[in-house]
Amino acid sequence: MPYPKPKPPRFKLQVQEDETDHRLWHDVLDPRGRLYVFDKEAEARAKLEELFPVLVGLERYAAGPKRTRVIVVASDDEDEDR
Repeated sequence: MPYPKPKPPRFKLQVQEDETDHRLWHDVLDPRGRLYVFDKEAEARAKLEELFPVLVGLERYAAGPKRTRVIVVASDDEDEDR
């Protein structure tokens, strides 16, 4: 009996808006209030750079703490509409 093939990973964006509290990360939402979810990591990183160019640029040159990230969506989070 073959096992079901796992779904390919999907990616979402997160930002840390308070640089003094490194534990608080927030999902980035589109103008309609839904999660930005991507099938390809490169697309997610491009959107992150489009939305937060200064933060991404600072991270690229190690001018401060990491405050943006692209993460794999957990299967429980996939209930969100695209």
